[in-house]
Amino acid sequence: MNKLLATLIATLVTGAAFAQAPAAAPATPAVVKAEAKAEKAVAAAVKSEAKVDAKADAKVEKAEHKATEEKHKAVTKSANTKAKAKADVAKADPEDKSKATAKAEKAGASADAKSDKTVIKADAKVETVKTNAAADKNLAKVETNAVKAEVKADVKAAGSK
Repeated sequence: MNKLLATLIATLVTGAAFAQAPAAAPATPAVVKAEAKAEKAVAAAVKSEAKVDAKADAKVEKAEHKATEEKHKAVTKSANTKAKAKADVAKADPEDKSKATAKAEKAGASADAKSDKTVIKADAKVETVKTNAAADKNLAKVETNAVKAEVKADVKAAGSK
């Protein structure tokens, strides 16, 4: 059993040694230079892509924050308008109560509609910014992939010279 195990290990080590032997000729100076240039170009493209991603994310975050503030303001303003209208109804004379109530309901409905429009517009702005950010990110990714493909072709061309 020990001899069998020793033979298998020896075969494995020998096979590993052959597998490590260079299959192709050693790299020429042109290939080494092309690979170095390729690594530099890819690193620059990846850095640029990361910068675009960060900017896009910052734009989205800023838009979401602004939209939240706008929505909060609109809802607060609507609530204040309704509260003021209710206070006017409470102050109204008994004979003018029905007229004041109708006026308060109209003011409340108008305030709600205005608030809803503001919320919808704010959400739409955020979605537009998100869409543009996603497009910017995708364009940066495509540019990075193009650079990678280009330098890969350059390295391959340098190897065939």
